[in-house]
Amino acid sequence: MSTQTGPAAAGADLAQLALDFHHTHQLLDPAAQGVQEWQVRITAAGTPVGSLTAVRGLYWKSDNLRERMADEQSFPALVAAQLLDEDGRFTYEFEEFIESASSVLVVDRLHVEEAFADPVVVAGVVASVIDRLTDNYFAVVLPAKNACTDAGSALLAEAGTLLSAQEFSDELQIIDNALAAPEEAAQRVRSRLRSLARHGQPAAWNEDDDEDGWDEDGEEDELTARTAAVLRVALEELSAQIWQDVADVGDASVGRGEGRVLGSLPPITFHQDQQWRRQMARCFDDLAAELAETHAVRPLCTGEEMALHLGIDRAKSLTRNRPRLVAETVEGLGEDRRDFDWDWCSTVLFEDHDVLMLFDASLDGIEDTGNEINQALGLANLAAADWFVPFRPSQARDPDRGFRHS
Repeated sequence: MSTQTGPAAAGADLAQLALDFHHTHQLLDPAAQGVQEWQVRITAAGTPVGSLTAVRGLYWKSDNLRERMADEQSFPALVAAQLLDEDGRFTYEFEEFIESASSVLVVDRLHVEEAFADPVVVAGVVASVIDRLTDNYFAVVLPAKNACTDAGSALLAEAGTLLSAQEFSDELQIIDNALAAPEEAAQRVRSRLRSLARHGQPAAWNEDDDEDGWDEDGEEDELTARTAAVLRVALEELSAQIWQDVADVGDASVGRGEGRVLGSLPPITFHQDQQWRRQMARCFDDLAAELAETHAVRPLCTGEEMALHLGIDRAKSLTRNRPRLVAETVEGLGEDRRDFDWDWCSTVLFEDHDVLMLFDASLDGIEDTGNEINQALGLANLAAADWFVPFRPSQARDPDRGFRHS
């Protein structure tokens, strides 16, 4: 099966895709207790572009799940015949095949317009359906090669491969939600789908990639206006928090997780004095000011690198958890398919990620210039005392710029 994104999907407006779930439950219908049929409508900018059916087979709520699913006919009936015996119990073969499952989700009857008829797009849809309709005790069933009767079932089969489904038979493949591999595969699919939506071209699939399973050579190296705006808000928020920490803590030591920001820094900073912490707080202010003025940002010292890492993490959290705030922040700014690609920011906005090694307890002492690993890797400016030394003196910030708070 192919995992290459087709040209149609590459040109479609994937950023506008949404799912609409519909299920009608009859309160007093006994047949509704064991099987739920969900109609999932796929839309792009509010316009329907496809649909699929997801049947939830709830073992403990059904009198005889095999009979009940067989009554649905078509693919659910095939699933029932292979996974359940005549008494409605899961077969020995199925129970040996999976880690733990008390229910099944059968995904079937996919119809999608040609522009979105791509295995990566469909895998992203299926992953979202799984998130919405299952938990760790579900086995998700998709058609395998010998059950592909149309283009939709063939796409579902390819989507299953991308989501680490395992072939149970020539006709069925199963995603075991109790395992970690399917969730890791779903993250790779989502990352590739985001890349496709933002950059308009497919990225080479690589399941061994430690980052996110794709390569994005040749991408633009400038922040979009909306990305810069949200990153600035994140840095300003962190600035307010760390300045409050400075006022509350003073010269006292902190521990992991204490305070708002100080406890999120590497352990080598926990015993620094108030003057050091004021300089750290100024790093957030300097980066936010640079974004406000130029819509670009480059960390000029180790402290600014750390501040930018925390800023990107906070910006990512804002886009996930504060959609109203984000909408207000970017109002009036032009949309770009590369908006809010925080993984890209983490890759491109830094010369290296050496400062993050300070979080690794197994590398204790790596900030010391006499440390063997430090010397072997040619590390510089990792000791807390050196965090505010400019990487390049010619690019240093104005030493007379002062502090936000006296």
